[in-house]
Amino acid sequence: MPSTSVRAGAAALAALSSLSACRGSRSGSEADGSGGTVKIMVGGIDKVIYLPAKLTEQLGYFKEQGLDVRLLTEPAGAQAENVLIAGDVQGVVGFYDHSIHLQTKGKCVQSVVQMADVPGEAEMVPASRAGSPTSPAGFRGKKLGVTSPGSSTDFITRALAVRNGVRTSDYTTVKAGAGQTFISTMENGGIDAGMTTDPTIAKLVSTGKGKVMVEMRTEDGTRRALGGLYPSSSISMDCAYVKSHGETVQKLANAFVKTLGWIKQHKPAEIAAKIPKDYAGGDPALYEKAVGDSISMFNGDGLMKPDAAENVLKVLAQFSPEVAEKKGRIDLAETYTTHFVTNAKQG
Repeated sequence: MPSTSVRAGAAALAALSSLSACRGSRSGSEADGSGGTVKIMVGGIDKVIYLPAKLTEQLGYFKEQGLDVRLLTEPAGAQAENVLIAGDVQGVVGFYDHSIHLQTKGKCVQSVVQMADVPGEAEMVPASRAGSPTSPAGFRGKKLGVTSPGSSTDFITRALAVRNGVRTSDYTTVKAGAGQTFISTMENGGIDAGMTTDPTIAKLVSTGKGKVMVEMRTEDGTRRALGGLYPSSSISMDCAYVKSHGETVQKLANAFVKTLGWIKQHKPAEIAAKIPKDYAGGDPALYEKAVGDSISMFNGDGLMKPDAAENVLKVLAQFSPEVAEKKGRIDLAETYTTHFVTNAKQG
C-alpha cells in the first residue's frame, strides 16, 4: 500500500492538473502595461526563505520599476502553485522543484529569478524526547511533519528518507504547517521530527524545544544531505505569460536582482529592520538571528546554476514515480530561464 505521503502528494498533483487551463489569461492583460497590477502569491510571506519578496516591496524597487505589485500569501508552496495555475495570480514565490514536478503533468511553469541555491530548511527533532530519530535512517515508523502534503518540505523529506534506505511507505506524513502550529505539533507529540524553516527553526532552538538534525540552510549541509545543491526560493511564472509579457517580467527581474544584491551588502540587523515588525512575532532579536542563520542561502545574482537544476531532477526522480518515469523526457530548459536576470545584471 502506498504511504500517506505518496497518496497525498499524488492527490495534490491531481488537483493541480484539474485546475483551469486559462492560467494567465484571466489577469494577464492587466499586468503588462501602465497601471496594471501584478499579483504574486508567496508560499508563506513571513518565512525567511521568501524574505526577498517583501523586502523588494519595502525597499521600493517594484515602484522604482513602475510596477504595481500586490503580494498575497498562502501558508504552503503547494497551495501557492495551485493559485498560479488557476490563473488568479501572475507569479508565485516558492520552490523551484515544483516546476519540474508540474512538467510531468503537462504544466509549464518557469523560474525567472532563482533567489536561492539551497532549501533554507532543516529537519528538526524534539530536544529531549526519547526515541527521536538521530538521522534520516531512523525515519522508519516515525511521524514526520511537513508544511503540507505535496509541498517542498514533503518532497525533501521523501528524498532524505529514500537516500538513507527508508521507503516513503515506512513512515507517516503529518501536515504540521509552520510557525507556532509546527512548534505545538512537535511539543504535543504529533510528530517525531519535521521539516521547517526560519524563524520557526530559531524559535525551537532558542527555547530549547528542538534541535537541528539535518541542516540545509548552508551549501555544505545541503550537499551532504542531498548530494548537491538544491535550488529553492524563486519567482516563477506560467511559461505562456513569460513569453507574452516580457516587459513586465524584465521589470520584476530588475527589482528582485537589485534586492538580492542589497541583501549581500547589508547585515542581518539592517535586513530585519526593513521587514514589518509583526513578522518578528514579538521578538525582534530572535527574528534578527533567524535572518542571520538563513541569509547565506540567497545567491546574490538570481541566476540558476545548470548543475543545480540537474540535481533537483535527480533527487525528485529518486522518490517520485511520475518524475522517474518521465525523467528522460523532462526539458529542464523549460523549467527556468536566465534571460531576464542576465539582462537585469547587464542593466
